[in-house]
Amino acid sequence: MTTARTFASVWDAIADTPAQAANLRTRAELMRQVVAIIRDKGWIQAEAARRCGVSQPRINDLLRGRVSRFSLDALVNIASALGCRVRVKLKAA
Repeated sequence: MTTARTFASVWDAIADTPAQAANLRTRAELMRQVVAIIRDKGWIQAEAARRCGVSQPRINDLLRGRVSRFSLDALVNIASALGCRVRVKLKAA
């Protein structure tokens, strides 16, 4: 018989460590904000790719929420290309 486990978030459920969960959570939030900017601007993928300095397939991955395909560095670079400054706020766990 298997026992059901509960987690604080989906990231905690799929990550092996709390550090990995925090990284996934941060990448997902940054992706969500970048996607919101792209959608607010009404850009097609090719235009978004040009403005972000990445390929159209990368934008497709971004819009589909493929978190595992992006590092924090890559997402910060994309946000920067869009004229955004990324700030990190820490709070106790």
